[in-house]
Amino acid sequence: MAPTLYMFHGSPPVRAVLMTAKAIDLELDIKEIDFLNREQLKPHFLKMNPQHTVPTLVDDDGFTIWDSHAIMVYLVAKYAKNDSLYPKDLKKRAIIDQRLHFESGVVFATLRNIAKPIIFDGATTTVKQKDKDAVTQIYEFLESFLDGKEWVAGDAISIADFSLVSSISSLNVLISIPQKCPNLMAWLKRCESLPECEVNKRGVKEFTGLLRSKISKK
Repeated sequence: MAPTLYMFHGSPPVRAVLMTAKAIDLELDIKEIDFLNREQLKPHFLKMNPQHTVPTLVDDDGFTIWDSHAIMVYLVAKYAKNDSLYPKDLKKRAIIDQRLHFESGVVFATLRNIAKPIIFDGATTTVKQKDKDAVTQIYEFLESFLDGKEWVAGDAISIADFSLVSSISSLNVLISIPQKCPNLMAWLKRCESLPECEVNKRGVKEFTGLLRSKISKK
């Protein structure tokens, strides 16, 4: 019996989990919820996940976990044929963990601060300058992380790439990656060429559709 993933395609964290599952050849039982109409706040979902977030994973034995980073680590540890996406090597894993924390605490937090008011609160103004500056700094950090490397945590792809590409491709809809970040632009193209990234492309398209009529990109 396949693990069940409660999800919404427009969500970057959901896409990160879907890419991870694809990379380890794991079939998931997909349960798409009506996130925009707040299905996640209904009693049946709150009983499963009091934080009412997606993605939420329910394994075949009933074990339930949420947060994309925790889910990706769990799936790789339990279902992957090897540890290449999240190596047991202490130093390699530490770098991946740092990138994952950077994604959750900086990148996705910034994306959420910009997108949530637009999607849920009816904000229709363009992105504020302080938010543009924050996104530009994120791009510059990643440009530095990728200096001399093909992937964000080194020379091999990892779950950190899946996590970051989901958010960066979404931020790029709002504020384009500048030409002064060639490492980042090349990394994004490498990610987009991966078969795992097809699910991300669908999600970015849905995310873009949510924003297109509500904000002007500058």
